[in-house]
Amino acid sequence: MKIIEVKERPDALVNQLLAVWESSVRATHLFLSEEEIQMIKEYVPQALRDVPCLVLIENKKQVPVGFMGIANQHLEMLFIAQEQRGKGFGKALLQYGMDQYAIHDLAVNEQNPLAKGFYEKMGFEVYKRTECDEQGGPYPLLYMKRKGECI
Repeated sequence: MKIIEVKERPDALVNQLLAVWESSVRATHLFLSEEEIQMIKEYVPQALRDVPCLVLIENKKQVPVGFMGIANQHLEMLFIAQEQRGKGFGKALLQYGMDQYAIHDLAVNEQNPLAKGFYEKMGFEVYKRTECDEQGGPYPLLYMKRKGECI
């Protein structure tokens, strides 16, 4: 596995990461309808281009299998392709982000308990809950911070 910080974000790479995103969302965001996935998918490419720090992880074949976006020590996004889950890619990415970018907080969908458990194993704890997501959708968010950090 290889971790790469991405500066240039050509369409071909954005499309590869969009496929990773969709695979991950279909495996973990079972609370979203097909219509909602398609709607969100429309703005993911722009989010990938706009996030200040984009880091991807490749498998042995040099194919991106996951990525994360970071802004101001906040984990904006972390997605691992469905078929690559459970192989340590997410842990490697998040540890890299904590070591290199001092990630200290994140938000996760409450309806994604596997992600919440993953972040707890990585040293995060819930400090706040909202009834809606950041787009106003009916999806509660759990805001998490690294244990011992002040937010």
